Amino acid sequence: MNNKRVIVGLSGGVDSSVAAYLLKEQGYEVIGLFMKNWHDDSVTISDECPWLEDSNDAMLVADKLGIPFQTVDLSVQYKERIVDYMFKEYENGRTPNPDVLCNREIKFDVFMDIALELGADYVATGHYCRKATIEKSGEKVHQLLSGVDNNKDQSYFLCQLSQAQLAKALFPIGELTKPEVREIAKTQDLITADKKDSQGLCFIGKVRLPEFLQQKLKPKEGVIIEIPENLEAYHKSIPRFDSKESELAFHANKIQYSTSDGKVVGKHQGAHYFTKGQRKGLAVGGTVEPLFVIDTDVNENVIYTGQGNKHPGLYRSVLFVKNEELHWVREDLQLSDGENMQVKARIRYRQVLENATLHKVASGLYVEFENKQSAITEGQFVAWYLDDELIGSGVIS
Repeated sequence: MNNKRVIVGLSGGVDSSVAAYLLKEQGYEVIGLFMKNWHDDSVTISDECPWLEDSNDAMLVADKLGIPFQTVDLSVQYKERIVDYMFKEYENGRTPNPDVLCNREIKFDVFMDIALELGADYVATGHYCRKATIEKSGEKVHQLLSGVDNNKDQSYFLCQLSQAQLAKALFPIGELTKPEVREIAKTQDLITADKKDSQGLCFIGKVRLPEFLQQKLKPKEGVIIEIPENLEAYHKSIPRFDSKESELAFHANKIQYSTSDGKVVGKHQGAHYFTKGQRKGLAVGGTVEPLFVIDTDVNENVIYTGQGNKHPGLYRSVLFVKNEELHWVREDLQLSDGENMQVKARIRYRQVLENATLHKVASGLYVEFENKQSAITEGQFVAWYLDDELIGSGVIS
């Protein structure tokens, strides 16, 4: 026995079930903990009660593996740190990423504190990513590496973790592919072996987002404007720049639309329910190509759209992260003002990594992509990598 104690966040899914099994095989003392994060049944879809079903599955898995199991209720912290944040971001016309926040604030913070109080040496989850530890000038440095399964790599969701959090984290299935994980679960006769992957908000279960938002953000009718591709702003000549920073600022700047730039093509029930790049839910017909949201104005309650996924209003090559929203997983690699770095980056989960250059300036960090990116969305996270190591991230401003 290596007599180290690990608390596994058992979610009632196959990934965390297999994570618990593998840790037990490796000789750890394993305890399963299910987090209950949500109470409000008025917004869950259908009358199935997902958290009850999930906690029951988690309990059956723990039973099968012969490990202790308990449920912790984190709904108060979850409401404060995740739900309230989501409402605030939507109200400000930004699109939050609750999954990234849930890992930083709940699983590897509140949950981790509980685990450490229970005498745990580590906290483990069923994420498809890996951790490595190197020594650098006499210090231990933890690396967050992408999962071996390219289809399933979830390092992006952990992009806000700190060295202190990584030090205590284990990712037992990071070396495996999803089919291998299911195979182990079958062989071990775990009830979750064929269970579908959960969709929806992290740990809330099957929640309908618009209904969820409507509880706080009242519907209010506004217009949908279609912006033509030949809008002058898309074709204005690029000035000569006196510095790289002014060039970056120019390209990071988003176009400010006004209703006179296009024509009214429909109505909506609230600009804050929509996000950039969204195509569904506009309910406007009669266009040659489908309409995509290219911008929303929550103050004027207007949605700006363009035809087709190649519309110039969707694309930008540079984004900006403010200093206070900038995070280095690898603190030892952080840039000083005036420095830059070649990286691979992504602006959403499952996006293929793209070549980019980071430019550190006094007020924050510019991320300059080699190719223009579609639907760079304020409030979402950009994460950057060196090879398969995620070294930092930030909120797109």
